[in-house]
Amino acid sequence: MQNQTHDDLRYLLALSLAPKIGPGVFKAIMAYSGSAYNFFKLPKGKVAKTPKVGEKLLALRNQEIELLRKADELIDECEKKHFQILTPLHPDFPQRFKMQEDSPVVIFTQGKNLLNLERTVGIVGTRSATAYGKSATRKIIEDLAIYQPAIISGLAYGIDIEAHRAALAVGLPTIAVMGSPIGHIYPAVHKKTAETIMKNGTLVSEYAPGSTMVPGNFPARNRIIASLSDALIVVEAAEKGGALITAEIAYSYDKDVFAVPGNLQSQYSEGCNLLIKKMKANIYTGPNDIAEALFWSKPGEVKANKPQLDLTNRDKEDQAILGLLMEKEEVEIDSLSVATEIPLGMLSSKLLALEFEGIVKSLPGKKYKLLA
Repeated sequence: MQNQTHDDLRYLLALSLAPKIGPGVFKAIMAYSGSAYNFFKLPKGKVAKTPKVGEKLLALRNQEIELLRKADELIDECEKKHFQILTPLHPDFPQRFKMQEDSPVVIFTQGKNLLNLERTVGIVGTRSATAYGKSATRKIIEDLAIYQPAIISGLAYGIDIEAHRAALAVGLPTIAVMGSPIGHIYPAVHKKTAETIMKNGTLVSEYAPGSTMVPGNFPARNRIIASLSDALIVVEAAEKGGALITAEIAYSYDKDVFAVPGNLQSQYSEGCNLLIKKMKANIYTGPNDIAEALFWSKPGEVKANKPQLDLTNRDKEDQAILGLLMEKEEVEIDSLSVATEIPLGMLSSKLLALEFEGIVKSLPGKKYKLLA
């Protein structure tokens, strides 16, 4: 990977600090200009060809000096306070971010940079956790400890803070994704836990030190939790709330989502039960669920391999469907119908049966992919 030089960092930060430059626009600029530096230095005619960049954004090039001044101030402040700034050019920048278009392009961290560990599990849930939810969270993490994953959550009240503390208790690395600016622990009552996390894990925020904390920061940070997690477990959740938002995002990212089923009379089980009902989450029954989904093995075990799909005893429609899905990463149902010459009604029924078998998975946009 290319190293992040000081000049690279200055221009990347300058571009990210410009108004109306979100992740999508930033990535388009980087793809077409080659670098943030080039955005400011290439002839206007070349930069103008960048998708999503119009006259208003091109006018930002005239603010180069001011934006660089702000970038230099931010770099100085982070150095003084021992915050790390990670961009796509930094070797510790999360590789999992590259799979999602809306992932941050600059993040700030404290502690150890553990954002590229091989195994990660996100655990989220309601801020109003019940005794059952807290107990279930501790049990899940204790059971997962043999696989040594990093535990990711959001440092919030309830299930989140229980997940971080349980991970620390069993010696697992833990990553806290904050909705507050780096250096501002929120809620303040979790400061001691945050300080312990810094010694054994990582605090992460996409918000620069001293920036304004607004309510929208917290729903936005849920996409980072989803992106960093190979699997996400929802322990307790009401019918609406941040945990369900995170689960929906993880599902849209094609992550393995699990939900702990709960008492039908508990409002904090409604969200989990709804995810299972909508087939957007698998029922979590134990650590083997995660291990099987992610093909993990315990220390000393032969590493699990994805099984080869045997089409021999399947009918011609199944063979046509699965054969095409084996060739392509994901296929939209209409395209699948055309390619296999299977009527949509029959195709929908076949795909549903294959989903129940755990062989295919439905994705947003009426797309399907092979799991086996």
